[in-house]
Amino acid sequence: MAGHSHWAGIKHKKGKADKEKSKVFSKLSKEITVAAKLGDKDPSMNPRLRSAIQAARSANMPKDNIKRAIDKSSLSNMSQFESLRYEGFGPEKVAVIVEALTDNKNRTASNIRTIFQKAGGSMGTQGSASHNFTQLGVIKIDKKEILDEDIFELSIEAGASECKSDSNIHEIQCPVNDIYNVKKELEKKIYNFISTEIEWIPLNNVKVSKNKKDDLINFFETLEDNEDVHNIYSNVEF
Repeated sequence: MAGHSHWAGIKHKKGKADKEKSKVFSKLSKEITVAAKLGDKDPSMNPRLRSAIQAARSANMPKDNIKRAIDKSSLSNMSQFESLRYEGFGPEKVAVIVEALTDNKNRTASNIRTIFQKAGGSMGTQGSASHNFTQLGVIKIDKKEILDEDIFELSIEAGASECKSDSNIHEIQCPVNDIYNVKKELEKKIYNFISTEIEWIPLNNVKVSKNKKDDLINFFETLEDNEDVHNIYSNVEF
């Protein structure tokens, strides 16, 4: 799989264990709370919150959980979360970008640095890995929602720069500044979205040998297990 679909393409497996589902819900709840705290609590007036709720629905998060996450944003004693980016190189020197949402950046930085080091990689300064990527707005939709030919036409009309489809999803790409305008047009015909995010797309993918694949997967899984990690991007291609 290509790195541009970041870790999501590998981690979305059928039959998630309860523990993994709980972990996914926890991260989605955090994003909903932060989005609601930073903007309007009405999803129709807050694109980030609307996207977070749609992602939660795609993951089958109960409505009560979504409501609690929004309500939590009103608490005056709620921790102040920061969005942070870490860059480095994992096993086989693949470039990696880790996006985190944390209330303690010292803890998060230390934990992520340790994960890189234990895997034989190294965490670098900002810019050390990101020059291998470009940022794009990426909207993902389940193929059950709309036919290939229909989504292609709709995406072009909405102002997207590219539309790709595989066996499971439609992926619409657009310039970063256009993402919510494109999404708003898509919402006229589509109700359910898997995700709407600004993603780091690798300029060139790096292939690794089969015998090194497990090392990389273990590295990515360990990163993902960290409660502060929100997204992982890499230029590896399995």
